[in-house]
Amino acid sequence: MRLDKLASQRFGLSRRAAQEAVRRGQVDVAGQTCFEPGQVVAPDTPLEYHPSRPRPGTAARQIAVLYQDRSILIVDKPAGLLTQPTPAREPDTLLERAGRYLARTRGRARPYVGIVHRLDRDTSGVILLVCSPQALRPFQALFRAHAIERRYLAVVEGALRPERGTIELPLVADRGDGRRGVAPTAGQGVRAVTHYEVVEHFGALASLVACRLETGRTHQIRIHLAAVGHPVVSDPVYRPASRRPFPAPFSRQALHAEALGFIHPITGIGLRVEAPVPANLADWIAAVRVRFGR
Repeated sequence: MRLDKLASQRFGLSRRAAQEAVRRGQVDVAGQTCFEPGQVVAPDTPLEYHPSRPRPGTAARQIAVLYQDRSILIVDKPAGLLTQPTPAREPDTLLERAGRYLARTRGRARPYVGIVHRLDRDTSGVILLVCSPQALRPFQALFRAHAIERRYLAVVEGALRPERGTIELPLVADRGDGRRGVAPTAGQGVRAVTHYEVVEHFGALASLVACRLETGRTHQIRIHLAAVGHPVVSDPVYRPASRRPFPAPFSRQALHAEALGFIHPITGIGLRVEAPVPANLADWIAAVRVRFGR
């Protein structure tokens, strides 16, 4: 007997659903996963059906949903994942994962996903996507008006002082070496404002800092903190090469988008959504705390 036919009979599935379950690796034959619906099996072969088991190779390509409604999807982006493809057409991006998630949960073959803001590839944390064309302009307007709380956590080199303040330095797309940076001449660049508060000092070595964006320019936090002499730990771009090596490097830039807060422009409801600090970043911070003290 074919495996898909036996699975259909055993688990009350249609023949097509049984075939898809086998192809997804959700059916075990005598304790072993089988991916071939046409495999011949004995009628009394032990079968197990695991409908919630993700397709092999896709478990690591899921998204952590923090909030969703008809208009938006707010997720916790892992570090190392692009928000959307570059011209190199990367197949695995947050945009692609969100599309697959909405296709699966809302039953649409080609669901709409719109980008209204971005996180760097190596920055983790909360990010908002729109999932209807009607929501795109209202949320774009929300971000343009800076009528949204955007809170980040960063670990920076050195003891940042004063412990609370505002960095207001205009930014340019090319500071003279092909990289974004602070405008070298007065009157140049676009306005950029970052409010910060030190959460914790790790001796004189480093500081855990909460940053709130008043404006949302590309790489704003990283550029601003580096410009005042306290680059984000392990920042590969804006940390000056002339600085001495940091004694406790992290595996990527130590920056996490912790929270988004806003009045929903469509429902009028106030929302604040937080993304937990990733385990590897939390463990590293704990190690720095133990090693270098408060």
